[in-house]
Amino acid sequence: MGVSKGLVLLAAPEGWRLSVLTVEGGMLCGHLADVPPDAGPAEARAAAAAMLMELARDVNAQHVDVMWDPPREPGSWAAQVTVAATPPSTCG
Repeated sequence: MGVSKGLVLLAAPEGWRLSVLTVEGGMLCGHLADVPPDAGPAEARAAAAAMLMELARDVNAQHVDVMWDPPREPGSWAAQVTVAATPPSTCG
């Protein structure tokens, strides 16, 4: 997976779908397997953001912030992903 720059979350009858947009121009699509289809948007957004933050940390060794845009359409949310400030080293 490349470096993330955006996230799109869609409510669908079969469950929550998401797409991760990368700086390199790629797109990774899937669904939130651990979120039930009847979960509310706030729960789905929180799960999607947590998943993306974990992937960024594990795959790219980055800490990212996910900022959700106001919804433009019912059942659809978009977020901007930015690299967070590097946390201080805990190694001494």
